[in-house]
Amino acid sequence: MDPLSYQIKRTQRASKTRIVVTPEKIEVVAPLHVSEAMLHQFVNEQWHWIIQAVQKLKSRAEQLHSLAPKAYHDGAAIPYQGKTYSLSLTPTKLKRIRVEHSHVFTVHIPHTHLDTIGSEEIKSAVTRWMKANVKMTVEQMVLLHGPKHNLFPKSVSIKSQKSRWGSCGIHNDIAINWLLALAPLEILEYVVVHELCHIKEKNHSKHFWALVAQHLPNYRSAQLWLKQHGRTLMLGI
Repeated sequence: MDPLSYQIKRTQRASKTRIVVTPEKIEVVAPLHVSEAMLHQFVNEQWHWIIQAVQKLKSRAEQLHSLAPKAYHDGAAIPYQGKTYSLSLTPTKLKRIRVEHSHVFTVHIPHTHLDTIGSEEIKSAVTRWMKANVKMTVEQMVLLHGPKHNLFPKSVSIKSQKSRWGSCGIHNDIAINWLLALAPLEILEYVVVHELCHIKEKNHSKHFWALVAQHLPNYRSAQLWLKQHGRTLMLGI
């Protein structure tokens, strides 16, 4: 990330100007009416804090270790829903790779390709399974929480995102980061509820958080978990 460059994002949701520093970019989020000159002045005033934030992110990144195994071989440890499960590779007469999960992750590999299918193909199969499974889980959570306050999204999608856990668009289309499949279920549930509540409250006002609390009274514990483990989670599998 170039510490001398930053992006400006104007949004109706913003009530005041703020700076967001992530490993990918520096972003100035501002209300629509704030002039560009005022934004540049704001950045200059906050420049010392920005440099410190960038350095802190770099330091954290050096200390992070991916949850993923180095190779997807028989016996490798696969992270899922806050736990790790052993990977079991087994031949099958099926023509395609199939993934199952119970107390282990079982990957059924066509016996005719047992010697040619490598780690990356197995990883891709496990990733596809997780994305499909988290989609079903999210839809179940929407059905559980949506009716309480008539919070029904226009659509639900699972995406690969580098810096966001979820989003709710202006038309109430909800997107959830598939990497939450690696987190405990209560963390995924918090993010789903968070985005559902944006259907009614498009900001992070006290009314928004009160609505979140009506669904999940202990939501702050999930926030803390994401703060402590989020960066490691973002490294993926």
